[in-house]
This record gives sequence, structure tokens and C-alpha cells, in this order.
Amino acid sequence: MKLVIGHLYPDLMNIYGDMGNIIALKKRAEWRGIEVELKNITIGDKLAKGEVDLFFFGGGQDQAQELVAGDLVASNKGKIIKQEIERGVPLLAICGGYQLLGEYYQPHEGPKLKGVGIFPAYTVAGDKRMIGNIVIKSSAISYQLSDKKLSDDWRLKTEDFFVGFENHSGKTYLKKEAEALGKVIKGFGNNGEDQTEGSIYKNSVGSYMHGSLLPKNPHLTDWLLEKALELKYGKEIKLKGLDDTLENLAHKAAVLKYS
Repeated sequence: MKLVIGHLYPDLMNIYGDMGNIIALKKRAEWRGIEVELKNITIGDKLAKGEVDLFFFGGGQDQAQELVAGDLVASNKGKIIKQEIERGVPLLAICGGYQLLGEYYQPHEGPKLKGVGIFPAYTVAGDKRMIGNIVIKSSAISYQLSDKKLSDDWRLKTEDFFVGFENHSGKTYLKKEAEALGKVIKGFGNNGEDQTEGSIYKNSVGSYMHGSLLPKNPHLTDWLLEKALELKYGKEIKLKGLDDTLENLAHKAAVLKYS
């Protein structure tokens, strides 16, 4: 099997360790014998339907977001990405990428940046930075931790949680029809007001969790990989388990420390 991972605007939207998410996807696929092709897609590049099996979109500063927002519209990439998401292609978008996949982002200065419209949400610049460790409990994604050494009690306490690190001033508000990725247990999340964090639509996930998110949450990494493989090959996929003892120990420690 083979997967093509499309890294959106890696030269402009890649801060706070976002590249670690690409590394986690690539390595956890390769450790299972799955070939991975990494395709960087930025300003000046073309994007065609069906050429990417899984998208990643990282965070960036306002100046970079303005350039990227313009290109998503002018190059038709935004329209194609939205069509692919509707088809079921998985996507992970962090911070600035998450903001640009909503309806719009209004920075402190300058015009409102039109979003792609995947997530029913909008973002406005806030006056204070929301920074620190974050833990959320999620019922939107259910994926069992792969380490067979974990007790059932341990699984129940940790596998429905995601952990990360957030650093943003933008405040994202979900519309009524939107589904949050999870409920904030520790941290700020989307806006620091309503205890929501991130959003999920079909197989696309938006979140403010840097840190990087996927190395800290291998069960989310595997969920994305399975969704990509199932869509590409048209059958149910169950990934082979890996020895995630250290990853799960770190994950549990973070959940228990901050929740």
C-alpha cells in the first residue's frame, strides 16, 4: 500500500513544531510497510483532484496567512481541497491552517481573510495570547490505543483524551451546526470562553494543539492513516499494532498531570 501526504504551504505555515506531525504520519505508516510520498504544495504549485490521500496544514503568522488565503482562492486550491474533504479525504489543520479552513479570519489589522469553508466556524483576532499545555476529552473520535500491555482501566482513563500545547491569540467560534473536536479540560481551546477545542467535519480535523499534536497522540495519527487507506483502497483497514509503550506512558502522564 502507498499513501500520498499533501503538506500545504510548508514554507509559510510551519511553526511551533508542526513538521513533527508530518514525521509522525510518515514513520507510523512506514513502520507498517506502507510506502509514503510527501508532496509539498505551496504558492505556484498546482493541485488536482485525487492526487493527495491525506492533507496536513500547519500554523503561520498573519502575514503568511494573508498570502496563503489569497492563493487558496486565486489558484483554486481551496475549492479542490473542499471537494476532496467532502469525498472523505482526511485532513489535519493546526492553528493558522485551521483558521483558514473556516468561514473567515479577521486579523487585528487589514481585511477579513476569506476561508475555505470546510469548518462551520469563524475566527477573530483577540487581545491576549492563549498559551500553555492543553488537554481535551473527545467523543468525536474513538480510536483504541494500540498497546496491548495497557489495562482496560488505563484505556478508559486515557484513550478519549488528546494532549498538546497551544499558542494563539485568534479566537475561533463554532457555529451551531459545527462539531467540536473535544471539551477543554485544561487550557483555552478555540476561544477560552466556551470550553470547545477544535472542530471535526467528516474526516477532517482542525485544532489549536501544537506541540506536536500527532507524536503526543499516536491514536489520532493512526485514525488519520486508517481513514486515508480506507478511502483509497475501498475497504476496511485495521492497522497492525505498534509497540507504543513509551508514547502511551507519556500520553497518560500528561492527561493525569493536567486534568
